[in-house]
Amino acid sequence: MIEVSTPGKLFIAGEYAVVEPGHPAIIAAVDQFVTVTLQAAEKTGSIQSAQYSSLPVRWTRRNNELVLDIRENPFHYVLAAIHLTEKYAQEQHKTLSFYHLKVTSELDNSNGRKYGLGSSGAVTVATVKALGLFYDLELTQAEIFKLSALAHLAVQGNGSCGDIAASCYGGWIAFSTFDHHWVNQEVHKQTLTDLLKATWPKLRIQPLTVPKKLRLIIGWTGSPASTSDLVDQVHQSKEIQENAYKDFLAKSKTCVETMITGFQSENISLIQSQIRENRHLLKELTTITGVAIETPALQKLCNLAETYGGAAKSSGAGGGDCGIVLFKQKSGILPLMSSWEKEGITPLPLHVYFYGKKDDNESKR
Repeated sequence: MIEVSTPGKLFIAGEYAVVEPGHPAIIAAVDQFVTVTLQAAEKTGSIQSAQYSSLPVRWTRRNNELVLDIRENPFHYVLAAIHLTEKYAQEQHKTLSFYHLKVTSELDNSNGRKYGLGSSGAVTVATVKALGLFYDLELTQAEIFKLSALAHLAVQGNGSCGDIAASCYGGWIAFSTFDHHWVNQEVHKQTLTDLLKATWPKLRIQPLTVPKKLRLIIGWTGSPASTSDLVDQVHQSKEIQENAYKDFLAKSKTCVETMITGFQSENISLIQSQIRENRHLLKELTTITGVAIETPALQKLCNLAETYGGAAKSSGAGGGDCGIVLFKQKSGILPLMSSWEKEGITPLPLHVYFYGKKDDNESKR
């Protein structure tokens, strides 16, 4: 049996701008996992997940037609990952076989509500890794990222694939997405083998060294948000205010690059100042697009954190889910958590996850 666990993620800075190639974000992998187990089978295979069996099917309307939204359903990511990894396996002259695939997830609460930790990205990476072991493909981290990104885009269509990078590499990373137009063209021109070996324009995945005294605290507002929907709304709105949106992109790039410098120089005060600047920029984006990124609950989460000496902002697409706080000392953390709980905000006991030995996160037996 093969068992692979991949971590979830939290965006620290650079949200929304990161969907544009070459615009950086900082992302951290967290120690909550999606686990995929794979067992050889004969004649028929199966896919199952206890967490996702009762997921509602979301839908919307376009031109008075009912349209299913498959982007929140992890089975579509699993199927896309299987399709692409097996296509690659065939290019490596492997014989396809049957198996039972099972998904378990810690990235949702006991009621199946999402925390916003990137479950679709983590399940995609875990599936690619498990099949890589099953077919003895000897995939590198970069190849796992690229296969997973292709699978993710086949389902979601938008997004940066930063959650994919965090699940692949672990730790703290600086990330810029690739030129999606180039990749979508090359998918039809090249074999998967060649495309995985190719340099993808604008892609940047850079591990960051973390200052020893930096403390990351996470709060959950209890209100799940749909990243796909929010990114759609921003993209629909940005065309109305194109110049203002370009200004937002430029400011976000400067902010995140400065923050990366803060990591490299172990300057926690500089990192904190850019967290606050990024929060301000996301508020400007709300003004530009009309999309509510920092909800009243997230505003309360952030404002309370600031009163205890932390630098805080929403994480990811906003609209609910999590907020993050960076401290440069332990004092203030416990009082903040008590204040959050009084306001109905749940402190999440998460830590940044770093990959260790190979057998820490995957096994084949």
